[in-house]
Amino acid sequence: MQFAGFTLRNNLFVAPMAGVTDRPFRQLCKSLGAGLAVSEMVTSNSLLYGSAKTRRRADHQGEVDPISVQIAGADPRLMADAARYNVDHGAQIIDINMGCPAKKVCNVMAGSALMQDQGLVARILVAVVRAVPATPVTLKLRTGWNRDNRNAAAIATIAEDCGVRALAIHGRTRSDQYQGEAEYDTIAAVKAQVGIPVIANGDIDTPEKARRVLAHTGADGVMIGRAAQGRPWIFREIEYYLATGKKLAPPGAAEIHAILRRHLADLYVFYGEETGLKIARKHISWYTKGLTGAAQFRSRMNSLSDIDAQLAAADDFFLGDAANDRLPLPQATEGALAA
Repeated sequence: MQFAGFTLRNNLFVAPMAGVTDRPFRQLCKSLGAGLAVSEMVTSNSLLYGSAKTRRRADHQGEVDPISVQIAGADPRLMADAARYNVDHGAQIIDINMGCPAKKVCNVMAGSALMQDQGLVARILVAVVRAVPATPVTLKLRTGWNRDNRNAAAIATIAEDCGVRALAIHGRTRSDQYQGEAEYDTIAAVKAQVGIPVIANGDIDTPEKARRVLAHTGADGVMIGRAAQGRPWIFREIEYYLATGKKLAPPGAAEIHAILRRHLADLYVFYGEETGLKIARKHISWYTKGLTGAAQFRSRMNSLSDIDAQLAAADDFFLGDAANDRLPLPQATEGALAA
């Protein structure tokens, strides 16, 4: 797929998720079939550039191109500064956050709250595009502020006129948060109206759903967020299904364990052992969600205070005597078809 001047492996995107889409997670998803992964959002407040968290979010060492960094804020000048800062630190695509519904973001008129002020939207987009003229700028938004004000089509036109190269649209309004079901009619209307790529986002959690959403909206690709938490192999499943119409066999305990082990090792290196141990807990919880004995395992695992114990617990859960009862054994080698 051609996207913002880059040739991607496919049209599958990892959604930016605060506290989730760090470099280890992005690398893992790319290795398992994602065409592009967008970073967790970086604040436009220049006072935070020196923080350890901001430095980590700007660390793209060894990451597969293209590197897309999302910035958030409500001041055009600060947003322009943030765009330049991140390009100077390796960003190859700048993504603007107008989709986050969180109160702490919207209360300062950032994220999806910006959709209420189309004039401010235009000023931010112009400022960022002009600040990094050699770097493509993309935009993530929602369908509107609330169900009575679905103005994604109007903002999409503004974005295209301002030089934005692509859009990702979550099929809910800001007031919907993550409640109810995503709707895709608005995304389809935007796609019919603009000439830049449109990526559909929201509730895409199976290969079949990805195909239905692409067919319904005419979108150029799909963006997956929560469904990839603890299931990063969803990208290879969708990629294969879209290409062949057939389904890959689910990973067995041994492969899931190997993927988890690789993920944990990257987290420990990226964050350091103390912080990596804590961040790993939520990922381990996602990998084990819904499996037999997972609740008791998570309760015990969350009390462990060193990485050797954490790794040993994960090893026992997936490879111990009870592992075969937790999920199906590998049905065949990777790439085999499920019935």
